[in-house]
Amino acid sequence: MSEASTTEVRAGMGFDVARLEAWLAERIAGFGGPLTVRQFKGGQSNPTYLLRTPARSYVLRRKPPGRLLASAHAIDREYRVVSALGAHTPVPVARTHVLCTDEAVIGSWFYVMDFVDGRVLWDPTLPDVPREARRSHCDAALAALASLHRVDPVAVGLADYGRAGGYLPRQIARWTKQYREDEAAGRIEAMDRLIEWLPRHLPAAEQPAAVVHGDYRFDNLIFDATGPRVRAIIDWELSTLGDPLADFAYYLMTWRMPSLSLPGLAGRDLPALGLPTERECVTEYCRLTGREGVPDLAFYIAFCMFRLAGIFHGIRGRVLRGTAVSARAREFAAHTDTMAALAWEQARRGS
Repeated sequence: MSEASTTEVRAGMGFDVARLEAWLAERIAGFGGPLTVRQFKGGQSNPTYLLRTPARSYVLRRKPPGRLLASAHAIDREYRVVSALGAHTPVPVARTHVLCTDEAVIGSWFYVMDFVDGRVLWDPTLPDVPREARRSHCDAALAALASLHRVDPVAVGLADYGRAGGYLPRQIARWTKQYREDEAAGRIEAMDRLIEWLPRHLPAAEQPAAVVHGDYRFDNLIFDATGPRVRAIIDWELSTLGDPLADFAYYLMTWRMPSLSLPGLAGRDLPALGLPTERECVTEYCRLTGREGVPDLAFYIAFCMFRLAGIFHGIRGRVLRGTAVSARAREFAAHTDTMAALAWEQARRGS
């Protein structure tokens, strides 16, 4: 990410910088102040900060302050998976330094990793990339995802990072539970329909478990400033062991979504934009992973849209409780019902 993606620390998101500086100086080799802190504009769930020192820059990810749902904001899991992938695999991630579970330091758990300079491409039409280079950037995004899905969880110490089987039923149950527990955000008819429909239409064959990111899309990738290379995959809060086709479908659903709070590609002239079609993305992912195809794609897309609607619903709940951490939280919250309706339409169409 670039420093241009930061702003002054938002109200209610600050902490004692001097205390943090002293704590880090004791634990990170070569760390020395004075320390200055700015907040990244993203980070819907876990507030993210740029830490600048005279010698180098770092990134801090923390749990947000306030009352939290029990299974959300798993900073310690983020730290574990990024550390394992960085140490043992070619998957592009930032180098981690330290995890803090002492809330006395800044008020919540956090971890610190290297700052990776580069470009975040927020708009999937890639307007800031020359037309002739856009396809290669899409290919690079798929190559980074495929490198993750080729990781052997046992070999990198992540055999217990999640249960090896039953990913889809567990995910449906998890997001159903979070949706129902968040009474402040209210009920949505389309979500209730999906909660009934999804368990009855599970794929017949379960995919072998892989490390999955859980929120894989363009704006969670840091590209090299000069070319089509992913330097780091970021925001690992939803990662676990699970179905790699669900991870791929989450990336692919952008091709079926209109522009809401997150830009979509539905209805866009992809050849004119120099972007691959959905079918071409499927073909490239299969080539990179050695698959013959992606069965049950319609189910996976509906499932991923359901999850995204669940994420929006959670943001709406945080807005209403006053614990939302992003300046765009109200915008995301406003599209919750629309996102749920899109998911139900995808399930109903089944194509």
